[in-house]
Order: sequence, then C-alpha cells, then structure tokens
Amino acid sequence: MIQSSLESLPPGKRAKIVGYMKGGGWTYRLYQMGLTPGAVIEVVANYGKGPIIVRVMGVEIAIGRGIARRIIVEPL
Repeated sequence: MIQSSLESLPPGKRAKIVGYMKGGGWTYRLYQMGLTPGAVIEVVANYGKGPIIVRVMGVEIAIGRGIARRIIVEPL
C-alpha cells in the first residue's frame, strides 16, 4: 500500500484517508467535516498553490495546504 499526503494528489484522483500526522485541534474540525480515517475522497482541484478542494460524501470542501500535508491518504 502506497501512502502519501493529500497535498500530492492530482485533480480527479480518489483516495482513502489513512490517518493524520502530528494531531492537534484541527483534527477535530476534520472529523466534523467528514474527513475521517477510512473516508473516500476525490480531489476536485489542486493547482499547486492555494487551497485544495476535495469532495467527500457529495460535498466539496476547501482545505489549506498546511493541513493537506498532514492528511495521509492511500490512492485508489
């Protein structure tokens, strides 16, 4: 199983969230948005700068790059 950060995924790629690096108060916010370990997400937009837009459970969410670097995913 190849794991990488959410930040490295190109648009259109789907992945499963495996976990987080260096947890903190932001992890609770991710749980509230549905970005939990085991959730399948799809990258809608990742232009190399600015926020990354992902789709989870039919909802599009913008995530800052600092947080996206800490979300560990397994590409599908």
